[in-house]
Amino acid sequence: MMFPTLDPLLHAELRLAVMSLLISAEEAEFPYIKEQTGATAGNLSVQIDKLSAAGYIEVEKTFKGKKPCTVCRITPAGLKAFEEYVEALRSYLDVK
Repeated sequence: MMFPTLDPLLHAELRLAVMSLLISAEEAEFPYIKEQTGATAGNLSVQIDKLSAAGYIEVEKTFKGKKPCTVCRITPAGLKAFEEYVEALRSYLDVK
């Protein structure tokens, strides 16, 4: 039996956590994602950039008053990649 390849971008724990959060929420602000994942701001920022570069999420940077506000949303491509990742992972678990 051949196991399907797991998307290396989603296989990283923090990126998978970010995607999982965005699957369940329409959008999320950076501080919320940081709090939920327990990641450092620097590491989270790097991982968000990687997901954004892959087209899996879109990042909107605005201001709330004078404070910067970063909002992340999953893209249709990100949703498809996540669903394919979950299906591939299921195939590993269904081995008899």
